[in-house]
Amino acid sequence: MKVVITDYEYDHVDLERAIVEGAGFEFQALHCKSEEDLIGSCSDADALIVQYSVITRKVIESLKQCKVIVRYGIGVDNVDLAAASDHGIPVCNVPDYGIEEVSNHAIAMIMALSRRLTLFHSEISAGRWGYGCAIPLRRMSECTLGLYGLGRIPSAVAAKMKAFGMRIIACDPFASAERAAELGVELVSFDTLISESDYLSLHVPLTPETEGCFNADVFRRMKNSAVLVNTSRGPVIKEADLVEALKNGEIAGAGLDVYEHEPIDAENPLLTLPNVICTPHAAWYTEDAIAAVQSKAAEEAVNVLGGNRPWHQVNK
Repeated sequence: MKVVITDYEYDHVDLERAIVEGAGFEFQALHCKSEEDLIGSCSDADALIVQYSVITRKVIESLKQCKVIVRYGIGVDNVDLAAASDHGIPVCNVPDYGIEEVSNHAIAMIMALSRRLTLFHSEISAGRWGYGCAIPLRRMSECTLGLYGLGRIPSAVAAKMKAFGMRIIACDPFASAERAAELGVELVSFDTLISESDYLSLHVPLTPETEGCFNADVFRRMKNSAVLVNTSRGPVIKEADLVEALKNGEIAGAGLDVYEHEPIDAENPLLTLPNVICTPHAAWYTEDAIAAVQSKAAEEAVNVLGGNRPWHQVNK
């Protein structure tokens, strides 16, 4: 049986090769860029490991004997889950490789925006001294942190941010009251989340329900002193609406690691706004996280090819 990596941007795939070949399976690593490449090169794969390649229904229909598709990372929006289900192929992710990294990145953005660090830096670099550019600031202990989603990463954010004495609220229809109580988090409706949050951090997958759900209407209903942070998926936010909300003072700032189109265009107005921090979809990154996601993806493929139930299946 053969494990095929469709694409990767890591320095090497030695970890995956050692795990797959150590289990007695054949290994192949490719750099497929198109649907045509995938169909031509992967049809005989027993397991696919995918980073950014788009696994369409047409690609899935071309797979003659595939038993599992594994996505490097948490999000699986580049895999047609319905098509995989129709063909009896489990799709798996790696949900636990970058919890520390992404939660810390979200917190770093919240902290930097709460203290106006980039604005202070710009002012002092321009020869202007003083705190007037940041007026008004509030103590974090007097503020409310909102979490859209309460899975592994936002749970870590909540646990860490409790040390600042903040009220923490979350909106997640799948979260249990018991889990929220353990974290000291108050479960609220979406309307309450957006109207009462001083800092609002997004941690949801990209689905038809979440795509574009942060839009002009939502921004108008948020506090004009609110800060929005997104380390989940870019299309959850309508960027044009966000730009207008930031320019018009409907919200106070944003920290973004993900975008509607990646890489972000150099002319994107978000890059010119003084109340925005942008990073290049790097919240997940440490050397430790890279090693974890690579090894865990290969281990999942080997696990399923060994006749076992998937550990982290995301489709029916």
